[in-house]
Amino acid sequence: MKVFPRVLLALLLLATSVPAQKTDPVLRLGLIGLDTSHVIAFTSRFNEPDNPNRVPGAKVVAAFKGGSADIPSSINRVPGYTKTLTEKHGVRIYDDIAEMCKGVDAVLLTSLDGRPHLKQAKPVIAAGKPLFIDKPVAGSVRDAVEIFRLAREAGVPCFSSSSLRWYPGVVEVATADVGELRSAISYGPAPSEPHHPSLFWYGIHPTESLFTVLGPGCQSVVATESKNTIVVTGKWANGSIGTLHGIRGGKTSYKVTAFGSKAIAEQKSGGDYTPMLREILKFFRTGKPPVATEVTLEIYAFMEAADESIRQGGKPVSIPEYLKKNGWQK
Repeated sequence: MKVFPRVLLALLLLATSVPAQKTDPVLRLGLIGLDTSHVIAFTSRFNEPDNPNRVPGAKVVAAFKGGSADIPSSINRVPGYTKTLTEKHGVRIYDDIAEMCKGVDAVLLTSLDGRPHLKQAKPVIAAGKPLFIDKPVAGSVRDAVEIFRLAREAGVPCFSSSSLRWYPGVVEVATADVGELRSAISYGPAPSEPHHPSLFWYGIHPTESLFTVLGPGCQSVVATESKNTIVVTGKWANGSIGTLHGIRGGKTSYKVTAFGSKAIAEQKSGGDYTPMLREILKFFRTGKPPVATEVTLEIYAFMEAADESIRQGGKPVSIPEYLKKNGWQK
């Protein structure tokens, strides 16, 4: 086909006038706390091009070891995970969090123990780096309130969540058309750790599923427990009832069920960390948390107030009052 000079010139001008497609720079990520299997799972998804669950756009390049001497499952894992991160992924280890922050764009606080989270979050917030805090968000509701207060005052993006919030099966229940949502039951493993409120260690997962389905607005909780089970019932402002069934021994599994005026929706599938990591990466780029601070604090108040209810012989504990008592001001 013959192309006339004017047509050829027009085509050339058109080609040169189309702007090049921009690609986001690869974010440099830092880890705080190398005492959980999450650091290997997260890093492999960010750093390995051939990982079937690859989350492109970020690379873990730095880390602070951490570890808690009074929790064997924490301190005993640090050497092995450090070896994997340095030898397999080329991660640089820092002895100081503030120094690490100078070489990264964002931080994942992954320490297995929630108690040092407030101390470890402070230099990240001071450096102005977007911060994701792995579960548990802190060792107490009061510390969690303080972390979010400091981040808010400094204008630093910060959020925390369990990965179950984005499990496809949980999302399907949360978005199912059940008519008027009247109640939900969530069950899952809830072994405790003596240095934390009893549900913070693993109970966060089924609790996050419960709140993913019912949303925020829990007004009070009543709890009871035995050696192998803890049951927490919450009343929501809209009249819904949410029940958490924590399994402390024996066979365990995760499941959430929603009860509506016209249908019942049951969780049929699980998931993994990948959807959460995609949300984290999006958050690091936009600075917009996918889970509001108020929601996360309500979830942790629900769990800690359950212990308070048990201490009081099963009396109801007000969630708004509990948060206020622990320093939260909206």
